[in-house]
Amino acid sequence: MAETATPAAQDDTPPVNSTRRERTGWYFYDWANSAFQTTVITVFLGPFLTSVAKVAAGCQLEADDCTGYVYPLGIKVAAGSYYPYLISLSVLLTVFVLPVIGAIADRSLHKKRLLAATAFTGAFATIGMLFVTGDRYLLGGALFMVANIAFGAAIVVYNSFLPQLGGPDERDGISSRGWALGYLGGGVLLALNLVAVQSFGNGTAERTLDLARWSIVSAGLWWAVFTLVPLRWLREHPTAAALAAGGRGNVLTDGFRQLGRTLREVKAYPLTLFFLLAFLVYNDGIQTVITLASQYGTEELRLDQSTLIVTILLVQFLAFGGALGLGALAGRIGAWKTVLLSLVLWTAVIIGAFRLPAEAPLPFMILGAGIGLVLGGSQALSRSLFSQLIPAGKEGEYYGFYEISDKGTSWLGPLAFGLVFQLTNSYRVGLVSLLIFFVVGFALLLAVPMRRAIIAAGNTPPRVL
Repeated sequence: MAETATPAAQDDTPPVNSTRRERTGWYFYDWANSAFQTTVITVFLGPFLTSVAKVAAGCQLEADDCTGYVYPLGIKVAAGSYYPYLISLSVLLTVFVLPVIGAIADRSLHKKRLLAATAFTGAFATIGMLFVTGDRYLLGGALFMVANIAFGAAIVVYNSFLPQLGGPDERDGISSRGWALGYLGGGVLLALNLVAVQSFGNGTAERTLDLARWSIVSAGLWWAVFTLVPLRWLREHPTAAALAAGGRGNVLTDGFRQLGRTLREVKAYPLTLFFLLAFLVYNDGIQTVITLASQYGTEELRLDQSTLIVTILLVQFLAFGGALGLGALAGRIGAWKTVLLSLVLWTAVIIGAFRLPAEAPLPFMILGAGIGLVLGGSQALSRSLFSQLIPAGKEGEYYGFYEISDKGTSWLGPLAFGLVFQLTNSYRVGLVSLLIFFVVGFALLLAVPMRRAIIAAGNTPPRVL
């Protein structure tokens, strides 16, 4: 259990004298990329790719009970399971990509360039969804995997700036403000898409599919344009290893070598690994709920697209306040206890979602409001907690491991959900399988001695945990 004793007096000033302008630039990347998380992952992409897969399987768009199959690479896949399987496959690939990206970031003198390369790759792949028409489910799947992997890679680089923007007692607030602004930005674009759906969506199923496609494209454009703000306002904070290298050598090969050394040395920080294991488990459940909520709403609860968008919009704006509120609560009782409390609430969300009646928009919206109040805080505080457990100079590498289950990169949850659906043809039964992620994650996090873990990583603990 984490102790609550107050440590010796400490200097709370940012270690590199970061400015308000720089922090604001860092917040704005959350504003930029959250459009992908909200408009693409949470609302439109699941129903969109499922519809494209159904067309490829020979189903009519208007047919709700079609159980056709597609055959990517010759593998028989139920059209309704195609999207969850894509998520799992993309995340399996990120297991290899993200830690390497983190190691490269730690060795690079130009981390902002790496942020630009990864962010723009993801944004342009998202814009490429404009060409996913008819039965082009393979093109849609490939573009999604590129976008999702690039999304995670950019977040690794972005998160690695956090320990350099504030001291131990400031990071919960910095992280919470970033998440809050992200939810606000995602909500603004989603509101614009809601207006478009409500204004032009009263037509055929083909018209609805076209609106979903253009909404996805708008998220890619939003992501690309607002990424220019952090690229302008952030400053480079090269690590000691990057400065020692002085830009000499090959950053890619040096990154691989550094990752190898870290993997050999990581056993020296078992408590950091234990926290990471807890996070990977419970956040996989959180990300699965976020990712598959729209598919559950359309396929199982038979709710229309406008209901889903209104609900997710409600989640976004409540998550803005929820992230700030739980951040303030963490300042009083500690981030560790606040995250534990949020996991109890997530368990209640799963039970409530299982009991939701079909074709009933209001209960779905009420449940969405509950999600919004705990969503941002649980994720923002997990990010800042982990920043306390990273050895100095290895922020990128460790956030590479962390990002394997952050911001849409869950894989066990969607895999379990997809398998259960294929076996039972029931989304409700698939939803029940997610309870284990929150229960086990809670137990693992409860067992982490946070103060001792922070000291073991060579860092100064915050006053309250």
